[in-house]
Amino acid sequence: MKKRAQEGKDKALEELVIEIKSVVKVNKGGRQRRFSAIVVVGDHKGRVGLGIGKANEVPDAIKKAIQDANKNLVRIPLIDGRTVAHEAVGTSGAARVIIKPAAAGTGVIAGGSVRAVLELAGVRDIVSKSLGARTKLNMARAALNALTSIKTPEEVARLRGKTVEEILG
Repeated sequence: MKKRAQEGKDKALEELVIEIKSVVKVNKGGRQRRFSAIVVVGDHKGRVGLGIGKANEVPDAIKKAIQDANKNLVRIPLIDGRTVAHEAVGTSGAARVIIKPAAAGTGVIAGGSVRAVLELAGVRDIVSKSLGARTKLNMARAALNALTSIKTPEEVARLRGKTVEEILG
């Protein structure tokens, strides 16, 4: 995995290349080789995005993936700027990711592309477990699905018509 600071209009975003792979398409005239890149971008403050790009050259594929990730940025609600509000499960294809909040000082306990998504989102204390398929793209998408399904106590209180104190007990 390769980290780079992003150039351009939004310099606060950092990018991380999760995977670059060679894709071969067989035609009548022979094999056509291309490259596929998976990139995560984030600002370590609750914004994160995932993108994929395909091109004939690796740098072009990475550039396309970064553009796609910037288009798909989502905001993640962080509690105390370090963890999530509650446990969540995200799925994508056969991959399933469980994320749980953790006490201060625990760190990011996650593997592979799930770790990349969580770190660039700005989560500092979390426990996660990947179940099912190990495909990097599906694991990253499942982690994003889990993070976007999280609701803050304020949102839950508003939906139920109660106060935050009543929700938290």
